Amino acid sequence: MYIVDNYSLAVFFCVITMFCWGSWANTQKLAAKTWRYEFFYWDYVIGVLLFSLLSAFTLGSYGAQGRGFLEDLAQADTKNLLSAFMGGVVFNAANILLSAAIALCGMSVAFPVGIGIALVLGVIVNYFGAAKGDSTFIWLGIGLIMVAILFNAMAYRKAQVGARKASARGIVLSIVAGFIMAFFYRFVAASMDLSNFENPAAGKMTSYTAVVIFAVGIFISNFLFNTIAMKKPVEGAPLSISGYFKGSFKTHLVGVLGGMIWCVGQSFSLIASGKAGAAISYGLGQGATLVSALWGILIWKEFKQAPPAANRLNLGMFILFILGLTALIYAGA
Repeated sequence: MYIVDNYSLAVFFCVITMFCWGSWANTQKLAAKTWRYEFFYWDYVIGVLLFSLLSAFTLGSYGAQGRGFLEDLAQADTKNLLSAFMGGVVFNAANILLSAAIALCGMSVAFPVGIGIALVLGVIVNYFGAAKGDSTFIWLGIGLIMVAILFNAMAYRKAQVGARKASARGIVLSIVAGFIMAFFYRFVAASMDLSNFENPAAGKMTSYTAVVIFAVGIFISNFLFNTIAMKKPVEGAPLSISGYFKGSFKTHLVGVLGGMIWCVGQSFSLIASGKAGAAISYGLGQGATLVSALWGILIWKEFKQAPPAANRLNLGMFILFILGLTALIYAGA
């Protein structure tokens, strides 16, 4: 299987994760013109599962190093399989709650609150779960990124003149989603031998196998979580599953592509975690907020009519994000 064998390459993989996690939502934005989020999410989950299998049977199965996917899966013990599976369930619960929060109070409130909590708490959980890197620079980096996220939220609020006020229910959902999302990565990382990717301990999984089991957890739990979301949506009328099959091939393909893009990021993050450490790998990946802001500003023109104060806040956000990410990278050097 393919293994990252130096820190610089691990950082590069984490940057790819950041771009993937910050870019997949563009497919949701494209599909939203004709497609409810609940339908899109079925295709998204299928895309996550498909890429996890593609990665496992290619990069995870060829090469002279480590165990191949099928061999690794056969020797994994129940405890580690369940841990990776639960990571998928936890992630799916958090992601659907965050999406509901966005529908209620918008990206300007839900995303910074939810992902901000997930970033800070997630790094703490992963650092104490598998300590690696200079803690001083890790906390400095996280602090700078948190201030950057706050600047991003303030900029959105100034740009959305006349937008509806954030509902208390939406804010509560954002907070709950952030707390839940902070734990999914730790479940997956715990199923792997982060100290030895080439020859993992017996019963532990390689990153490729862990991602597949994680994706299966997302897929199976979606029959519960997304069915509830369809029957009791936070906005709009309840949906029937029959409506999903009325979508065009192109519409379904957009959702599958979104899931595959996100899973590229998850796979690369876990592959890099052996050299970078789980805390740094997760923290750099959650810099996706910066990438999503760039898409919103440069491509979707969300700040076209924004006042000058919003543009200054965005500039401050970019500077703080870059400084924060630099601190995280230096923490593991």
